[in-house]
Amino acid sequence: MPHPFDNRLDLVTQDPGVYLMKDASGSVIYVGKAVNLRQRLRSYFSANPQGNAKVQAMVARIDDFATIICAHELEALVLESTLIKKHMPPYNILLRDDRDYPYIRITMNEMYPRVMKAFRIAADRSQGARYFGPYLAGDVAQALDALRAIFPLKTCRRVLPRDIGKERPCLNYYIGRCIGPCKGDVPAEAYRQVMTRICRFFEGQTDGILADLQADMTAAADRLAFEEAARIRDRIQALEKLMKKQTVVDSRPVDRDVIGYCGNGSEICLQKLEIRQGRLVASAAFFWPDSELDLSDVVRAFVVQHYPDTAWIPPEILLPASPADLPAVTDFLRTLRQGRCLLRVPQRGQGAALLQMAQANAAESLRRHTLQGGSRQTALQETLKILSDLLELPQPPRRIEALDISHQGAQDIAAGLVVFEEGRPVRRQYRHFRLDQMTGPDDYEAMRQTLRRRLGRLNDPAFGVQPDLILADGGIGQVRTLCSVLDEYQLAIPVAGMVKDDRHRTRGLVTAAGRVIELRPAPAGNPLLLADKGPGETGAELDAGEQLALLRLLTAIQDEAHRFAGRYQSRLHQKRQTRFSLEAISGVGPARRRLLLQHFDSIKKISQAALPDLEAVKGLGSAAAAAVYKHFHPEEEA
Repeated sequence: MPHPFDNRLDLVTQDPGVYLMKDASGSVIYVGKAVNLRQRLRSYFSANPQGNAKVQAMVARIDDFATIICAHELEALVLESTLIKKHMPPYNILLRDDRDYPYIRITMNEMYPRVMKAFRIAADRSQGARYFGPYLAGDVAQALDALRAIFPLKTCRRVLPRDIGKERPCLNYYIGRCIGPCKGDVPAEAYRQVMTRICRFFEGQTDGILADLQADMTAAADRLAFEEAARIRDRIQALEKLMKKQTVVDSRPVDRDVIGYCGNGSEICLQKLEIRQGRLVASAAFFWPDSELDLSDVVRAFVVQHYPDTAWIPPEILLPASPADLPAVTDFLRTLRQGRCLLRVPQRGQGAALLQMAQANAAESLRRHTLQGGSRQTALQETLKILSDLLELPQPPRRIEALDISHQGAQDIAAGLVVFEEGRPVRRQYRHFRLDQMTGPDDYEAMRQTLRRRLGRLNDPAFGVQPDLILADGGIGQVRTLCSVLDEYQLAIPVAGMVKDDRHRTRGLVTAAGRVIELRPAPAGNPLLLADKGPGETGAELDAGEQLALLRLLTAIQDEAHRFAGRYQSRLHQKRQTRFSLEAISGVGPARRRLLLQHFDSIKKISQAALPDLEAVKGLGSAAAAAVYKHFHPEEEA
């Protein structure tokens, strides 16, 4: 059926602008911008509107809409960003996170600037105050500690110029950690020069600061002010030590941001790496629920919402995907920066390597975020309570153990057991199981043997106490296999399986009774149920927050079990390949293989070694060294 708004679309202008979708209560549920408002609205209110499940659900809730005409697309983009932050509409991708990332604020708008931590950019930026960040909270503390070691920075609470000359200087002045502007004989410009160097420090211009400090030290030595020269020397050493810690990612002194992306099916993470003067100086991660939107839409939402509130926009930003309206977004950033700003998606060279590094950092941040439960411990406890209701447990499971099997055919079959207590991983109690007695890839038999070996150590303190819940990476077959083993030991431990969808994402749970509990978002109009009792029966509805919390916990457990088992299987495979590769060499037995591995550390280094290097291995012998060299260099023998 046509949407009831169809007869009003002819009244909508074809100019660029912003549109606001509203529900029956009048609340704004979506904000968007368009070059042609009428054409964009027709795409929503046609007989068969296009879009994913989220768009379909939004269209079903629209009861009214409003439009705001703009002079051009750039103005519409600016207004869209402002309205999204004002209304926080639920169907937009919102730039939110579990914690605030602080800034470092330098009040250059004051006669005697101060350095402090701030959690948002205030209006004084337009008056000259400088903001740097956002940073992780730990990075801000480290940066402030580094400042105090490098620059003579005022850290007391005296208000200048009001308190000049009222008291004698504090201890920091006498030990050379402050130039003492409170005495009254230090010109304001001299103190502002120190603050200017601090601003350059946060901009990444450490090489220039180092040169200035070296010139100051030389000048002090020429004046025979050796104590002052020694203090400057100590600051130079502190700065050089800090520069060694900063990762040099580009041989050129370039300024750029690199945005990495990673998703696990439940959440997505965008990681921003700040590169200043070729050095990686800061990093921050941002998380959202995975709404199955295109990566280009996620990247666009991040750029449009994040950069208006950043302290500084670099001249180049590397992205994992290009926004659909790239020219408009580029003009938007150029307007904010008041200068050149290039957005690009590198395909090769150093830019692609930086993007790969950002994506690796995003994957690690998402893994750590998921393992930590995403937020507070109380949220984890609530999630465990919901899990106990789902599985009809008498109480929330304090200790959860998960099993996964990893193999490549009939060889190197391995199992991994991971432990979560109170919803968090306990890595010291993780265990590997090597299943050498297996004659073929039988997951059920592997699960059976692994659980038997685990239950045989229930009284072993090294393995921990009896679990409250056992989860298997698999479906009903794995669950029933584990239940049969528990029956052998006459133990009543609840068991469930973690099932995945066709995209290999954690989808839900399967119980021993064969009941499948779906946790993925249901199609629009079909509510997700807390307990899927069976045909014709319903349970309590599961809201979006509870659904995300459960998916986050199960994804963390399943991914950790898969990673742990896979890592051990890969190690076994590599070890076997190494052993077989060396065993094929005539005249090289176990003792000589051990000598080679101890000397070169890896089979790759052995294969790359020159003949003189092999002959230099003590105890190997020249004949065996020649055999090893010929084995890895058959082309030279031919």
